[in-house]
Amino acid sequence: MPDPTLLRAFWWGVLHAIGMFEVSDLTNEEKIVTPGQQAWFCCGEVVMAAFLAGIIAVPAGLWFATRTGPPLAFIAAAVLFLPLFIFLPRLVRYAMEVDTDAVLDAFGKNEQIRKVFWTLFITTAGIVLVQMVDPVTAQKITEILAGIFP
Repeated sequence: MPDPTLLRAFWWGVLHAIGMFEVSDLTNEEKIVTPGQQAWFCCGEVVMAAFLAGIIAVPAGLWFATRTGPPLAFIAAAVLFLPLFIFLPRLVRYAMEVDTDAVLDAFGKNEQIRKVFWTLFITTAGIVLVQMVDPVTAQKITEILAGIFP
């Protein structure tokens, strides 16, 4: 049976890669100290990075490859993936610290924000509905909203 501390270090690596916690949050008993634990922690980070690449960068690279050559597609996928891998965990950690009730209260109390939200929501829903009924009319409405006049 594998050592539970190694398995725990692996999962901490996975969670750290997606920004779910910081290593500094671990208690003294939970610290990753042995080389085996460090290796499994890094392995967890790499597995999660590969998973993120598989669901984000690879499809984007394939899409870019249909429009450009393979070298440019690889560069574009790397440019897309690297900032996500670097900044996404940090954004997730910041989002976990936010007081969502205070944010919702602030947005709910501001009448101007409420008007803008509902205007955008109704416009988007209307365009989606028109797109389903008559795509040509939806295209014309989108051009008008974008400021492109025929």
